[in-house]
Amino acid sequence: MIAGIISGAFGIFFFLVSGVIGIALFAFWIWMLIHAITNKGLTDTEKIIWVLVVIFLHALGALLYFFIGRPKGTASVL
Repeated sequence: MIAGIISGAFGIFFFLVSGVIGIALFAFWIWMLIHAITNKGLTDTEKIIWVLVVIFLHALGALLYFFIGRPKGTASVL
């Protein structure tokens, strides 16, 4: 009985934590996608490449852009 309650509580906790992490990753992905599109420090070809990388590699592409592509210039304010 107690084991069932504990496992149920752990399942709910895991579901909530993974949901928050998923929403945070999605927001980060959107942020990097918008930044790649509006980055004035990139040429048009570089923008297209980075947008495709971010779109097709999802979170990994967003992380790659954050650490490699983003510092090259500043984005325009939305």
